[in-house]
Amino acid sequence: MIDAAGGLRESLEQGYTLPADWYVDPAVYRLEQERIFRRAWQYAGHVSQLAEPGDYFTCRAGEVPVVVVRGRDGAINAFVNVCRHRGTEVASGCGHRETLQCPYHAWTYDLDGSLRAAPRSEREPGFDKAEWGLLSVKTDTWGPFVFVNPDVDASPLADFLGDLPATVDASGLDLWSLRPFGQRSEFVIEANWKIVVENYLECYHCPVAHPGFSAVIDVDPDAYRLEAHEWYSSQLGPVRPRALDAHGEGLGYDPTGEISLSQFHYVWPNFTLNIVPGPPNMAPLVFLPLGEERTLAVAQPYFAEGVDEKVAADIQAFGNEVGREDQGLVESVHRGLKSGMVPQGRLLLASEHLIQHFQRLVFGALAVPD
Repeated sequence: MIDAAGGLRESLEQGYTLPADWYVDPAVYRLEQERIFRRAWQYAGHVSQLAEPGDYFTCRAGEVPVVVVRGRDGAINAFVNVCRHRGTEVASGCGHRETLQCPYHAWTYDLDGSLRAAPRSEREPGFDKAEWGLLSVKTDTWGPFVFVNPDVDASPLADFLGDLPATVDASGLDLWSLRPFGQRSEFVIEANWKIVVENYLECYHCPVAHPGFSAVIDVDPDAYRLEAHEWYSSQLGPVRPRALDAHGEGLGYDPTGEISLSQFHYVWPNFTLNIVPGPPNMAPLVFLPLGEERTLAVAQPYFAEGVDEKVAADIQAFGNEVGREDQGLVESVHRGLKSGMVPQGRLLLASEHLIQHFQRLVFGALAVPD
């Protein structure tokens, strides 16, 4: 099915899409977990969640549960959040702990992942606690963003991100100056994660599906720029002058402020960074696969200190509205692909070449044998 010699690579180059069954086949999904999500850098959280030694939060790298914790030495550590005894998830949610203790049988791990105590293990001849610490996960940071990678031999995050940090810095946005605002948004989408990503990667649908968004951001093809790089891509759209003149009147929010160019950055495989015109802001948005037919979208907005709370709330509502509009679309795509009646689609590359870029990455990960 996944055969590099079968002509699919050539058809992708010509603008055809991945086969419909790649979005609904459990076997493809299992292969994605093995060859994509267990080998890629993925966004985990924000350093503000790890202010003090012992602060921790949990996340997932694909279906691998991960716990990220600030060690006693100040280092950020990440581990597979699975007890080495019987497989229970050791930590849940976020908070502060002096140790990480499994809720099942109280195996207790230090903040460096080493096993400190296993009740009754002294009765077991040859049991060596040093051999049963939590499995390590590689961790690295981009500014205040924490990333994890289950592949402990992966190259550094900076090699993967390329010029993206410099691009964001050049916009004048200081990521370190931004603080979380409000509650993070979570919603389950009844669609394969790849469909959700592909929807994010084009604004061809924006004039039809997102009238509010298109009233603020200039999505005309001569103004809205698409840029593809090795492991990431960017969409850059200026604010419409009439939206600035209106100061939000009749729009979702007032886009006046230091940021005049919207930036929507996608980083392989499932992280996006969204910056809209207005005061200094950003919203990391992650698409977490929940099986071949469901995706969890998680977003947390950040704003500079002193930004008016109403403006911040309006921007968050603006983003949530776009998400709701997209949800119905991608769920419809999933149902259509699941029917099998259209086995392969055709992209319009002038407007959708970032989807082609993404699908090449998917194909490259799945089709190349180990």
